[in-house]
Amino acid sequence: MEEQVTENKFKFPTEVVELPSKGLIYPKDNPLSSGKVEMKYMTAKEEDILTNQTYIQKGTVIDKLIESLIVSKIDYRELITGDKNALLIASRVLGYGKDYNFKAFSRTTNQLEEFTIDLTILEDKTLDPKDLKEEGVNEFEFTLPHSKTSLTFKLLTHADESAIDREIEGLRKIKKDQIPEASTRLKYIITSVDGDREKKTIREFVDNFLLARDARSLREEVRRVSPDVNLKYAEDGGEEVNVPIGINFFWPDAWV
Repeated sequence: MEEQVTENKFKFPTEVVELPSKGLIYPKDNPLSSGKVEMKYMTAKEEDILTNQTYIQKGTVIDKLIESLIVSKIDYRELITGDKNALLIASRVLGYGKDYNFKAFSRTTNQLEEFTIDLTILEDKTLDPKDLKEEGVNEFEFTLPHSKTSLTFKLLTHADESAIDREIEGLRKIKKDQIPEASTRLKYIITSVDGDREKKTIREFVDNFLLARDARSLREEVRRVSPDVNLKYAEDGGEEVNVPIGINFFWPDAWV
C-alpha cells in the first residue's frame, strides 16, 4: 500500500517529441505512425545507465539510455535512424538542458573554436511523403543512372543497424584486413532488384554487378529521402558548422 502511495506521489514530467518521419514510414497499426514519442526527463537511474561500464564497452549505452526515457509503448528496434537521432537530441535536452557547448573547426580562423548552441532550435529534415512508394511502408523506388537497373530500398532501422554490426563483426574475424562494410550496408538497404526480392539475388547483385558510380548515386538518394535532424548550425548568422555528437554530449564538462 505504501509503495502505491509513493508511486502516485512522484510523477515523472514528460515531453512529446515529433519524429522527422512524421510517422509516415510506419504501418498504420504501429504506434510510431502517430509521428510522436513521449519521453520522460532524466533521473539518477539514467545517470547510472550512462556510467554502466558494460554498456559502454558494448557500445550500447546511448541506446539503453534512450530506451529508458521512452514512455510511449513502442518497439525501439523499429525506429529508423533519423527518428532515433531526434530522440537522441531530446534525451540530451531532457537530461542536461538545451544548451550544448562544443568545439568545432572554423574555416574563418583556421582553428578550433568554442560554440554554444540551443539544441531546441535544431530543425528536422522531414520525410516527403511523395518519395515513399506507399505510405505506411518503408520502401522507396530508384533506377540506377548508369546500369538502368530498377531497385527498391528502405531506410535502416535500429534492428537493421544491429544486424549489420553483428555481420561485420563476424566478417572481421574471418577477413581481418578487408571488411566490406559499405557493401554489407547496401545489402540491407536494397529490398529488390528488378522486382526480385530474394536476399540471395540482392547479395549477388551487390557483390558482382553493382557499379561503384551507381552505388554512390544510390547512397546519395538514400541521404536525400532520409528524414533526420539537421545538425548544421550558424551562430548569429555567422559561419556554419556541424554540431558534433561527441563524448561531451551526455557527459558535460561541468558534470563531476
